[in-house]
Amino acid sequence: GDETTTGYGVSVGREPADVDLDEAAGDAADRATRLLGAVQPASGTVTLVLEPQMAATLLGVVAGTLNGESVLKGRSPFADRVGELIASPLVTLVDDPTDPASLGADSHDGEGLATRRIPLIEGGTLRGFLHNTMTGRRAGVPSTASAVRGFRSTPGGGAQALAITPGHGTLDELIAAVDHGVLVQSMTGLHSGVNPVSGDFSVGVEGLMVRRGARAEPIREATVASTLQRLLL
Repeated sequence: GDETTTGYGVSVGREPADVDLDEAAGDAADRATRLLGAVQPASGTVTLVLEPQMAATLLGVVAGTLNGESVLKGRSPFADRVGELIASPLVTLVDDPTDPASLGADSHDGEGLATRRIPLIEGGTLRGFLHNTMTGRRAGVPSTASAVRGFRSTPGGGAQALAITPGHGTLDELIAAVDHGVLVQSMTGLHSGVNPVSGDFSVGVEGLMVRRGARAEPIREATVASTLQRLLL
């Protein structure tokens, strides 16, 4: 038919030899062809299964609500919840620019302070926020060496090398445990679709339905609505 679908694949590394072009091309072809014949799904409540790249993207949005500037401006749903359980006990989220395996690794932040591992969520409990010198001073806490800046910008605050402690099992094993869900392979409108004050989000998704533990028909033109708080839990 006349149907056109697109997909992309990624391979990263510190050296050119670390980049696997075949892996990236194969992933892109698989992502494009699996969406052929995609339909708009019926409305309902489903289990959301995020491909690792999509999970990382959403955790980046969560981290945006955990920076000191957002908290001080009253633009974070987690502002007054340090020490509280805000996520599943399975979730440990850190910002660790000292990890040499991270492509975001750096010895110093945008203000020249030595970087260190900053626990944000440990075992589901909120431990604190990311601060630069200014937001830390206003909050009455030391900087966490989380100043980020471009070549021409003044230092803001934010995550530099986010990492979540891996769980057990594979994506396929996760899917096998889902009776009725959606495997999300791409999202659109993420940054405009998230309310950073309330945590509400509504985004467009593409992917595959999951039925009785198996991948089923492809879907497109679907919208997923939830909150960051429910997602973490």
